[in-house]
Amino acid sequence: MNCKNQECSLPLPPPLPSSKTGLLTSGLKKRENCFCAHNAVNTSLDRLFDEAYRADISVSTEDGGIIYAHSSILGMASPVLKAMLTKLKGRGQRKPPSILIRGVPSEAVCVFIRFLYSSCYEDEKMREFAMHLLVLSHAYAVGQLKRVCEHWLETKLINSENVVDIFQLALLCDAPRLSVMCHRFIVTHIKAVQATDGWQDMRTSHPVLEKELIQSLADEDALQKDRRRKQNERKMYMQLYEAMEALVHICRDGCRTIGPHDKALCDDQGPCEYSACKGLEALVRHFAGCKTRGTGGCGQCKRMWRILELHSRLCPSWDDCRVPLCREFRQRRRKQNKKDVRWRILVKKIVRSKSITGAPFLSLDST
Repeated sequence: MNCKNQECSLPLPPPLPSSKTGLLTSGLKKRENCFCAHNAVNTSLDRLFDEAYRADISVSTEDGGIIYAHSSILGMASPVLKAMLTKLKGRGQRKPPSILIRGVPSEAVCVFIRFLYSSCYEDEKMREFAMHLLVLSHAYAVGQLKRVCEHWLETKLINSENVVDIFQLALLCDAPRLSVMCHRFIVTHIKAVQATDGWQDMRTSHPVLEKELIQSLADEDALQKDRRRKQNERKMYMQLYEAMEALVHICRDGCRTIGPHDKALCDDQGPCEYSACKGLEALVRHFAGCKTRGTGGCGQCKRMWRILELHSRLCPSWDDCRVPLCREFRQRRRKQNKKDVRWRILVKKIVRSKSITGAPFLSLDST
């Protein structure tokens, strides 16, 4: 046999793996199969609950409803039910054990038992029985259902009419996040909430809780006032800092708004970038031409004196500073050994307000 015949008799190599038949696609198929299997399991559990096939326990409700279930499934889903069933079986009763659930409608109990089987629920049932299911999930220690109920109440069901009831229920069922959300809602919509029947019922049944809510409202108002006061103070300190910057700019560089001092500005120079220069323009012009500009002069001159002294306490380079009276103010304070506490507090607050914005600031004066 020649070489050509040998080459022809060799088997063809297998095809290269493509993206359609690779490991990624096979992994996705496995996930799809698992998902389908999971849905099939849930469907089977729902059928087992609906048909009550070989049910060995009955759940009775306060309004006369009876739900047949399987003790093994209930015991695996709820440790409380497991303890109850163990206690019932230990008595050696011949009849199938029965559990009584009070305080909630039979439909809510049915939704609760179905969730123990397949961890599934219908949106319409959850909208109708979310508060009852929260009570059942807390009483029988079903954490997954409790988280679902809290999420529904927080995001979809809370309103002015039911927020007081949900708030009291959250406190009883140890749901701290839900109680905080209800408290915020009540504080935000206090007028609408106080006009509801739930608020009136709470005043009668839980007057202490009403007093706590009213006190929290007062605390919130005080906190808001304090926050606004601090914002206004910070705004004032920022304006003082900007005035100090503009004063240095005017005396050192010259400003086109107020006019050059000893420098000839170019014609093509742009407008002033310091917004505070416009506010200082009238004050500087008045101070320069006022005949009674002493410390006991008019009110505008007093403001200018305070600005100059504040600059002297903030200026880090007073030896070559071109702001008027900067060096004189420092020398006078050193001779008199004067350390005014109010000025030092003001300087610290200005520095702190400026440092919050993240911008560099002048160093503090030690005098």
